[in-house]
Amino acid sequence: MSAASGAGAEDIAARLTALGLTPRVTEHARHLVIEAEVSDSLPAETWRVALEAMAEADRFGLLANSLNGRTLWAAVHTETPATGEVRGPGSQR
Repeated sequence: MSAASGAGAEDIAARLTALGLTPRVTEHARHLVIEAEVSDSLPAETWRVALEAMAEADRFGLLANSLNGRTLWAAVHTETPATGEVRGPGSQR
């Protein structure tokens, strides 16, 4: 895991905790996953701030079903993608 990825996932988790949610961070082979259960009664402003935090991740979404309720999730890559198309700002072909 890269330090930047860990810091990013921990920052997202801390922001969710500050909103009163209980995030879980799990490590996978190439990414970290942050998950938090959300209630039906979560205020709109809290949703907005939670989504702003999740948008810092590489991917995020919401799982919802009648059995398990709603789970907000995000994934933060721990490895650089293996592609020749990865370029920094100002790179030219």
